[in-house]
Amino acid sequence: MTIKSKTRHALCAAVAGLASLLLAPALAYAADGVALQPALRADFGAEAASAQARQHAARVLELADNQGLPFVIVDKKDARIFVFQSNGQLLGASPALLGLAIGDHSVPGIGDREPSQILPAERTTPAGRFVSQPGRNLQGEAVVWVNYSEGLAIHRLRPAPLRERRSQRLASVTPEDNRISLGCVVVPVAFYEEVVGPALGKNYSVVYVLPETPSSHALFSASH
Repeated sequence: MTIKSKTRHALCAAVAGLASLLLAPALAYAADGVALQPALRADFGAEAASAQARQHAARVLELADNQGLPFVIVDKKDARIFVFQSNGQLLGASPALLGLAIGDHSVPGIGDREPSQILPAERTTPAGRFVSQPGRNLQGEAVVWVNYSEGLAIHRLRPAPLRERRSQRLASVTPEDNRISLGCVVVPVAFYEEVVGPALGKNYSVVYVLPETPSSHALFSASH
């Protein structure tokens, strides 16, 4: 989770510059104010999804906020991830492991700290809109960086101490036991290789991590 080098900071600056070009939503309109594009609808297929996830996916397409890129909805309350094509067609959904602590903000500078230095209460998955990029971690593993400077990524389930029971947590029917990671969004290996990698592992995408606290929810809704 930690990368300490000048190369990292240079890459962060470059990504931030490019991401800033993608952040502002845009929608083409004719002179009479009518949208030129036909309205798109998010298709969740037969997948169960919360009202919040459905509403936000619809809002993304209504505003063309994903800028023609594939997009992801991470529903922290339900501990689920939904990956969409740019037109709102669902590519796949899966349970996910999330940060151990409840909260929608990350601690400043947490990406520069060793995992052992991160306290349990600091292990949050921050909410927000992120322009993600494919890359690799220090071990050379392919990941999707959600927020590179904070070390926040979508990645495969990895070997972990048996006491953490990560595979069992992913397989359980309840989201209550899915809080275990340092903050990253952890998905089953098969889901990463069959959905995440092909859809998000070759270019930029937009990841929406839905908030789980009332105060953050109001702020998030106002900005999206």
